[in-house]
Amino acid sequence: MIPPDLPPDSMKLSPKHRWLSWLPQLNRQVWILAAGRLLSAIGTGLTLFYAPLFFTGGLGLSKTAVGIALGTASIAGVFGRVLSGILTDSPAAGRRRTLLLSNFICAGGCFVLAAATNFPLLIAGNLLLGLGGGLYWPATEAIIADLTTGEHRHEGYALARLAENLGLQLGVVLGGVLISLTGAYRALFLIDAISFLVFCAVIYFGIAETYSPAAPETAEQKTNQTHSPLKGWAAALRDRALLIYVAANIMFTTYICQIQTTMPLYFSDFISIGQTGKRFSTEIISALFTWYMASSILFQLPVAKFLRRFSYPAALTGSALLWAVGFSLIALTGISPTAHLIPAILGLGVLAIATVSYTPFASSLVVQLAPESLRGIYLSINAQCWAIGYFIGPPLGGWALDQSPDVAHSFWLLLSLSAGVAVLILQYLNRLLGGRKGTATDAI
Repeated sequence: MIPPDLPPDSMKLSPKHRWLSWLPQLNRQVWILAAGRLLSAIGTGLTLFYAPLFFTGGLGLSKTAVGIALGTASIAGVFGRVLSGILTDSPAAGRRRTLLLSNFICAGGCFVLAAATNFPLLIAGNLLLGLGGGLYWPATEAIIADLTTGEHRHEGYALARLAENLGLQLGVVLGGVLISLTGAYRALFLIDAISFLVFCAVIYFGIAETYSPAAPETAEQKTNQTHSPLKGWAAALRDRALLIYVAANIMFTTYICQIQTTMPLYFSDFISIGQTGKRFSTEIISALFTWYMASSILFQLPVAKFLRRFSYPAALTGSALLWAVGFSLIALTGISPTAHLIPAILGLGVLAIATVSYTPFASSLVVQLAPESLRGIYLSINAQCWAIGYFIGPPLGGWALDQSPDVAHSFWLLLSLSAGVAVLILQYLNRLLGGRKGTATDAI
């Protein structure tokens, strides 16, 4: 149920809606946006793990070719994020049209993949999906920033991430069921395309344009507005606080990448059950990551609500400490002579809380750093950190796993220690923001 429309910071509910008090009290459009993304993410989850299986088994393409095709989506995503930053801050486009464009392009990419019979079509479909996905997050986060203020902003971002994670999880489950019953891989892409078009309808009918630029009063201001994209990027890249934050943010996104890409292989190749010498089975690994996703969904809103009493850098510092504890527990799965499964369960639970304490506060901090007219560009830079983290993460983790078992086990300890560097960066950022008006510290 979508709660009644409330002012962004209102915590007052009418008596008939008092039972909804545990939910974040957010503008109705934020809930509509999250509901639309939930439906769209279900469609994306349908193809998340099954697309490579179809492209290699169904189309007969090599794993290398499929890897290259999937990699092109990341490259297109970099350009999509840059374009999104420009469009969301543009009076001619704005947040809503950028979001509509994102979903139309993603739907087109899914239709291309559903019809793909060769490598060029596979490349084309992934390029479209990457471009559309790159356009999505800066526009979405700019809308949430426009509709929320103060301590409730990070709850808006937490809700968006919750919708994303829950939708993906449901989609993965439904995709497995559909494949087991029908084997119709192409139908998954068609359903995904339809889910993006449904999201377009939700945006068109349920979301109003939130961008409201101040009208230029002088000829000089009009000239500056004409050249605002380049000047906006230049201004953002000169923001010392933003660049310091980017260094810590790249570390966080690299950590998340390790969970998704390196850790499954580590459990499969280096961890055994007790002293039997038998490796973790696919079923055990699947159960562990289902636990991780379920924990992320369960703790997303409670953690966001608990941490709202802290400044954004302080909340992110807490997240860094949790990353350190979580990675230490993962290392213990290889170091412990017998109890491998228990530290794996505990470690993934802690890492889930570390993740959900990072994502909403990272976006909220960027919004607080950004001038209102440059929110899209600042959020685009924030999104680029994910691209960089996912560029660094797989080669780094792959190198560690290609070494001896001692190196593979020590890799998680090194990640744990590196979180101390992130803590130092965030503490320095917190001091830097201490006297800066409109920072996260002032907003909480």
